[in-house]
Amino acid sequence: MTNEASTLVVDARGMRCPWPALRLARAMRDARDVLLIADDPQAGREIAALAGEHGWSVEDAAPVSDEQRWRVQRR
Repeated sequence: MTNEASTLVVDARGMRCPWPALRLARAMRDARDVLLIADDPQAGREIAALAGEHGWSVEDAAPVSDEQRWRVQRR
């Protein structure tokens, strides 16, 4: 189980694709556990594709309002 304190939060609200995925890729260079927050409806597809390419696990976190959240971790 990953400690919540070690989770890096990346806030990509207001950014349109591909920026949320690019921000995630940059964060994952140094982090093993990232919580990505985005409000672009296309972000989920981009995040899933990026994670698939790199072998990262992705799980949907509880959405808040019209933003989405994903927990991305290295396997």
